Amino acid sequence: MSSARNITRFWEWGRKIICVGRNYADHAKELKNAIPKEPVLFLKPPSAYVKEGSPILVPQYSSNLHHEVELGVVIGKGGTAIPRTSAMDHVAGYALCLDMTARDIQDECKSKGLPWTLAKAFDTSCPVSEFVPKEKIPDPGNVRIWLKVNDQLRQDGSTSQMIFSIPYLISYISEIITLEEGDLILTGTPKGVSSVQEHDELLAGIEDILCMTFRVDRQ
Repeated sequence: MSSARNITRFWEWGRKIICVGRNYADHAKELKNAIPKEPVLFLKPPSAYVKEGSPILVPQYSSNLHHEVELGVVIGKGGTAIPRTSAMDHVAGYALCLDMTARDIQDECKSKGLPWTLAKAFDTSCPVSEFVPKEKIPDPGNVRIWLKVNDQLRQDGSTSQMIFSIPYLISYISEIITLEEGDLILTGTPKGVSSVQEHDELLAGIEDILCMTFRVDRQ
């Protein structure tokens, strides 16, 4: 079956999206969170995927939707308890991703000690770019990711600022959750997250390797 799957269209058949929260110290601080001692993980369902040409939809229950630009890691070879030293052998490539977050709902969930599902897993909460082959990003631990809203630069960071590296994350996650071909890992966001409104235009990029555009609408 796997031979019939096209990794460059991972969003059509990949079974899970594993997200890492607070993986950039400056972002943890801007939301007044402690710097984590181990990765903070949460999940999005594959129904969260949205591609360019379709809008990001603000959930009806939220009035404070935030953008978070992230480097996504696409798994090409599955595994459990993957050693850090061979973790990059399991990577097929990358994608630029947005972790759209209903911040008002997340704050409410945090204050009640509840999971973040409503804030993070809604339809269109995971906009993704085209697949980027591994060779195009020889050093994923030192690449610039950026995001503009209506042509104003809001986020501009480097993956070199990550607290936990990509090999560390692959190894850590696979100890808990078996990674499968087509899975996507969202590796965290740099500082500068902020609110988006209906009709806003989001433009995000990985250096000058690729960029993607999304429009915001209401449900």
